[in-house]
Amino acid sequence: MTDFVDTQSVREYLLGLQRRIVERFEQLDGKPFLADAWEKPPGSPLGGGGLTRIVEAGNLLERGGVGFSHVVGEQLPPSASAQRPELAGRAFEAMGVSLVFHPRNPYVPTVHMNVRLFRAHTEGQADVYWFGGGMDLTPYYGFEEDARHFHRVCKQALAPFGPAYFPRFKRWCDEYFFLRHRGEPRGVGGVFFDDFHELGFDRSFALQRAVGDAFLDAYVPIVERRRHLPYGERERSFQAYRRGRYVEFNLVYDRGTLFGLQSGGRTESILMSLPPKVEWRYDWRPEPGTPEAALYTDFLRPRDWADE
Repeated sequence: MTDFVDTQSVREYLLGLQRRIVERFEQLDGKPFLADAWEKPPGSPLGGGGLTRIVEAGNLLERGGVGFSHVVGEQLPPSASAQRPELAGRAFEAMGVSLVFHPRNPYVPTVHMNVRLFRAHTEGQADVYWFGGGMDLTPYYGFEEDARHFHRVCKQALAPFGPAYFPRFKRWCDEYFFLRHRGEPRGVGGVFFDDFHELGFDRSFALQRAVGDAFLDAYVPIVERRRHLPYGERERSFQAYRRGRYVEFNLVYDRGTLFGLQSGGRTESILMSLPPKVEWRYDWRPEPGTPEAALYTDFLRPRDWADE
């Protein structure tokens, strides 16, 4: 007997999650998010649509986007079938919520969160489905208290499903959000999982919900602690420089970005994750002993934050 893939329940959950997160950050920022509903045009390689919620030039967020999408296609793109080559050529359905918040204050870290469902199907064969997602933190100026809090909330969210999931997903996050051409992590990590269906549909969906529901608890206390710290041009310049690493990862390695672009997704919604102001410098290194150098020596390396 195969699982019943209840896509309608997943869709309702994702839309509710998007709404809850946007409402909380409208309160924190004081500026409303734009609501941009979209549908794929006739003749497009994809069908379906979504709802992009975005704020730019806010009081807290220089750019923040929370996107919901629900698309269908005739053939899985390479980025989606890379881990499952036997599914290449199948029709598919994909839905998810993906967010990136780029705060204005350099002492508030950038954050990413994503939860999603894929379903691949072929007439006469059982559906194949999997969940994926996670969240990760990218500070510019590191605070151990913040990194520990973020990881501990992730650990608590996964605890009801067994003790093995947090260390497994934490390690997966460290390995995934790594810029191989730079030899450095993107940030201090969090949790990441993909191709996940081992608990059956209901429990796998419950695990995905636990991760999505934990986001506000993991991130909002950090925002509230750091958003009013004073900063100047030095901190803004370093923030812009480190944001360049974020751009490099998203455009070179990120499977969600690649899936969206390869499958003919909506470019504006896919690239809303990029920060509005970025700098690149040739062969730059921070001076030893500075707060900027401490990011590299103390934070951009795997640590067991939740147990420290």
